[in-house]
Amino acid sequence: MKECGKNSSSPCAACKLLRRRCGHDCVFAPYFPSDEPHKFANVHKVFGASNVSKMLQELPEHKRGDAVSSMVYEANARVRDPVYGCVGAISSLQQQIDMLRTQLAMAQAEVVQLKLRQSTNITNSPPNNGSPIMGSLPKGYYHMDLDVDQSNTFNEPMWPY
Repeated sequence: MKECGKNSSSPCAACKLLRRRCGHDCVFAPYFPSDEPHKFANVHKVFGASNVSKMLQELPEHKRGDAVSSMVYEANARVRDPVYGCVGAISSLQQQIDMLRTQLAMAQAEVVQLKLRQSTNITNSPPNNGSPIMGSLPKGYYHMDLDVDQSNTFNEPMWPY
């Protein structure tokens, strides 16, 4: 990653936004390059430069990249949804998962009902002439007496529009 102050005349995005000199020991430089100013802008808006600096300095260097990625994600989510941030996005995705699981269960139940109807229709039809299986069995051999509860039919659309 490019560091400011060493081999570059351009300050990092953090120092550029904060209008300060970017030294060779800048804690922001490896994580907020000058060509990605938006990355630091939201992090600064949500967490503040001083807090970000403190957090990064308290972490070992090998964990700082992940911490910056998390801060950037949370800051962007917080800008989109100031109240809930990424928790709101997670909650929304969880609701979608629940809805899709319900729709899947309903579709699976409908498949079972269709298979039962199909098997009932096959057994109630006249014997297949020449069929070694169906022709040799007594009528009603495959018929199943099922009491299917159809009060929960699917009259509602699958997707909420």
